[in-house]
Amino acid sequence: MTGQHPANAVRRHDPQVRAFASDNYAGAHPEVLAALAVANGGHQVSYGEDAYTEHLQDVFRQHFGPRAEAFPVFNGTGGNVIALQSVTERYGAVICPESAHINTDECGAPERVGGIKLTTVPTPDGKLTPELIDRQAFGFDDEHRAQPQAVSITQTTELGTCYTPEEIRAISDHAHARGMAVHLDGARISNAAATLGLPLAAFTTDAGVDILTFGGTKNGLVFGECVIVLDPDRVRAMPYLRKMSMQLASKMRFVSVQFEALLTDDLWLRSATHANAMATRLAAAVRDIDGLTVLRPVQANQVFARLPAEAIARLQKRFRFYVWDEAKSEVRWMCSFDTTTEDVDAFAAAVAEEMAALA
Repeated sequence: MTGQHPANAVRRHDPQVRAFASDNYAGAHPEVLAALAVANGGHQVSYGEDAYTEHLQDVFRQHFGPRAEAFPVFNGTGGNVIALQSVTERYGAVICPESAHINTDECGAPERVGGIKLTTVPTPDGKLTPELIDRQAFGFDDEHRAQPQAVSITQTTELGTCYTPEEIRAISDHAHARGMAVHLDGARISNAAATLGLPLAAFTTDAGVDILTFGGTKNGLVFGECVIVLDPDRVRAMPYLRKMSMQLASKMRFVSVQFEALLTDDLWLRSATHANAMATRLAAAVRDIDGLTVLRPVQANQVFARLPAEAIARLQKRFRFYVWDEAKSEVRWMCSFDTTTEDVDAFAAAVAEEMAALA
């Protein structure tokens, strides 16, 4: 059938409503939606043998180097699981920060689905260091202990902090010297690149990272993430792991074409730079409000703040956002590619009003 029919979907939300809870709340970027339309129509070979997925390999190699291999997947948790499986044995352990997404927000998937032991390290800012890694990098050849085989870092971290290339290089060298691989959870890797003002390879391929999960959904995709193998000599069996873990899309062209659009004409960087700028604007707007404390430097699109629980409850009736640590009365405010200056200013004004109401 080739005829065009009017859409019968009913809009069930107000597109003018904005939230500061998650960059996953945002819709899809118009350029991404346009790319999906381009890929639609006709027949293409399924399961990744389509023209779009084939071309995507060249697209990612432009950013990560000639040895990079791209494996589109459905979501970030699935991507992280198969990436970690590809660099560990059944008896292997992965060292990660206590605050890492793979430890706190993936419902035990790396351990229950991936069969991987996570050994965690508390960190003051969400970032690992060689010294912190060594708190868990021991017991090699001890049959009673899961063997440390990989280190996982997040860029940017769950606490909004950004690793420098030098910090990642130090981690990679330290891990490799002990026979461990390095995985990077790049759910917000575009925001990190915008903060650093560096190409993606500068703090991944060139810094010794072996495998990473490249985030798309938080930066304007409808769905889909991508596992990027940077060192094929160290990574094993990715095609089989992807299928076994239910991450192989039959109509993969619709995942791949979104990434092609994202990585063309610097859309990924433009969107991330804007989201970061909105977070910086928000932090500046609320920083001097009496009774409110911005807790960390804003290094990406996240703002962490402390304010009274009563103000939080009142503000959440006006805007959606998440409480990060209820015991500490700490919240996290997120900005997205489609957050506007008007959105930020309206939210900051609401914060000021609710704080003033407590005085």
